[in-house]
Amino acid sequence: MAKIGMGPSQSGDAQLGWRLEHTYAQLPVALHVAVAPTPVRAPRMLVFNRLLARELGLEGERLAGPEGAQIFSGNSLPPGASPLAQAYAGHQFGHFATLGDGRAILLGEHITPRGERFDVQLKGAGPTPFSRRGDGRATLGAMLREYIVSEAMHALGIPTTRSLAVAGTGEEVWRQDGARPGAVLTRVAASHIRVGTFAWVAARRDEELLAALVDYTVKRHYPELAAAKNRALALFEAVAERQAALIARWMHVGFVHGVMNTDNMALSGETIDYGPCAFIDTYDPATVFSSIDAHGRYAFGNQARIAQWNLARLAEALLPLIDPVEAVAVERANEAIARFGQRFQWHWLAGMRRKLGLANEEAEDVALVETLLEWMRATKADFTNTFTGLETLEVADAGFADWKASWRARLTRQAQGAEEVMRLRRANCPAVIPRNHQVEAALAAAEQGDLSVMERLLAVLAAPYDYGVAAAYREPAPNGGAGYQTFCGT
Repeated sequence: MAKIGMGPSQSGDAQLGWRLEHTYAQLPVALHVAVAPTPVRAPRMLVFNRLLARELGLEGERLAGPEGAQIFSGNSLPPGASPLAQAYAGHQFGHFATLGDGRAILLGEHITPRGERFDVQLKGAGPTPFSRRGDGRATLGAMLREYIVSEAMHALGIPTTRSLAVAGTGEEVWRQDGARPGAVLTRVAASHIRVGTFAWVAARRDEELLAALVDYTVKRHYPELAAAKNRALALFEAVAERQAALIARWMHVGFVHGVMNTDNMALSGETIDYGPCAFIDTYDPATVFSSIDAHGRYAFGNQARIAQWNLARLAEALLPLIDPVEAVAVERANEAIARFGQRFQWHWLAGMRRKLGLANEEAEDVALVETLLEWMRATKADFTNTFTGLETLEVADAGFADWKASWRARLTRQAQGAEEVMRLRRANCPAVIPRNHQVEAALAAAEQGDLSVMERLLAVLAAPYDYGVAAAYREPAPNGGAGYQTFCGT
């Protein structure tokens, strides 16, 4: 395994804009281990996010070329980098496991010109002490999928990690289905602190380490809680609020994460890890895309329930700091966990009201939304296109006709006119999402060396609320995408 000082060289030109700090590395060593990326044979820049580079204050033109390929493949390090792998645990399909960054290496925390702090991480950069006999590498298809979907989520206005670059390695990666071209993704995140990070600490039964992690997380993501009397409980409540809002946003656009293990829930409130993710075409809350989710644990309609389950694991980890008396700590934690359902329902209904153009609130709105969704499920309607086309959608179905009459009547009970309703709806009903068949077509072409399909798709996904987009990007998959499967890529 590569060691610091024996792996990549430091890139010596600070004019590229790098401003790296390492506050996470100042936490106790139980939470991280120093490890350098493993150099690759023939690095080549495949896709580079110039807009994100500009936001980060990086020199995009130079980094988009061979110089950037060396950095984003792990062959050289940006000035000030101090690479490490983070330790964490996870509940994989409900079962506790010790994990850690098995193929991801954190270069440091980049400070933007606006003073914002973002982790810069290489994914697929080689083995670490947490690789568990894995090769530490990543396939081109999996890394391009994360690039496409994470940038689409950002354009949709959903909190997410971002993708700065994908560099080809010039090497093959062997998986169960054979050899695949290798790649390294550069991921940018508010941080990589996860529920699983706290689960790792809880398993060590180290209260001092737990307190240090709570203090660090509050300082980095929730500084408004610095004076809280019960900082651990206040942190839990704040994380639960962000997760309720996040999962509701997923549901509003038909996103299925696919692998909602506790190591894939970030305390920052960002969507993290785009492995077997996908978007529904035909509406069905039982939809599962992940090839390894045989029992539908992470189905589309289960995501709020699983988020609450994950948060319960966070609360368990925090118990020693919530109250020194265990029974009292458990009672207070359970009360906080129980409030998640109400939080999620509020965010979900607020977003669904906006999708229907409802600017005020009525008690019957829940029934109005649920009746539409049940009709969509029963008729196998396309989720995205049904919402965008409600005004003009006419079908020979008495149930839908009755619903539409109720919706029109509901719209008369608010001050907003038709134009205002349409503006509200179009700001909340995307015209385009990353349709699974289109993503697959882009990945297939890229694996054959043609990146143009992906580039065109990315351009469309960058403006999801543009209703003038070419009709081809708004068409559902044949047969509603029935039988479509995704894979985690490890």
